[in-house]
Amino acid sequence: MKINYFKLIFITLLLLSFQSYAQDNYKSNIQTYTPSKLLNKGQWDIKFFNNLYTETQDLFGTNGAKRTIPRATFFTATIDVFTGVSDNNRLNVGLLLEFRSNAIGGKSATSVFGFNNDNQSRNGLSSLAPALKWQPIDGVGNFSIQSAVHIPLISEETDNNGVFLDQTAYMFQNRFFYDYTLPSGKWQLFTELNTEYNFGEEDSFANDTFVLAPGVFMSYFPSKKSTILGFVQHFQRLGLNTKAFTQDFTTLGFGGKYQLTEVLNLEILYSKFVRGTATGLGQSFNIGLRALF
Repeated sequence: MKINYFKLIFITLLLLSFQSYAQDNYKSNIQTYTPSKLLNKGQWDIKFFNNLYTETQDLFGTNGAKRTIPRATFFTATIDVFTGVSDNNRLNVGLLLEFRSNAIGGKSATSVFGFNNDNQSRNGLSSLAPALKWQPIDGVGNFSIQSAVHIPLISEETDNNGVFLDQTAYMFQNRFFYDYTLPSGKWQLFTELNTEYNFGEEDSFANDTFVLAPGVFMSYFPSKKSTILGFVQHFQRLGLNTKAFTQDFTTLGFGGKYQLTEVLNLEILYSKFVRGTATGLGQSFNIGLRALF
């Protein structure tokens, strides 16, 4: 499965990056509307993003040793909706919705698309989050902050069969975005720092933890409608008391984006978990559609 997915992503990226289209009379949203860029008043940004994480190894063995496990797969679909509301284009408001479908016990990675609730599977709408995105420094349009409060919509993280769905702790999240386009216009550096404070549910594994998750993305633009990118991300969960759960992991990945129409963008990403503590060692496959209008 790993090889098939890898080939599919690689071939798709090649086609999207180097295929030429006759219509090229408008400016691409891919370079202009990075996550750092805020919307103009009355403008809308709707993103439908899908993440499939699957693993057959983790680091939960004796003394944190690597071990082989029956395949476990976790699918997350998110819908992010933002609109510009301020005359100076420095404030956006939005809503984030998250749906999950998970399977354990050696089920195939694609079994999560059956959206079953049985002794090895669970699915459901797991959280929603009202959000603000704002530009803290006047005149610095390539630096922004996205703040959100994630509200859990489920009552139990793990059911009686041992199938985990999502955390039941609340989360206060701040994401700091910054991008820089090199003078040639062909390369763009994007950085993100994600912070999370998890609180409220004593039985949640995430309760009383704080997360720091930096990421660095380097993009190359073969044309103004397409980009190829590589990235490295790190995740560090810190405990705020001696009983809190802690973990960390590092991922490496690549992907690409393509401007399908004046409104719609396509994004495809692949990442591999290369190290960590108290985490899985799987891989993730991602595809997203983004509409800007």
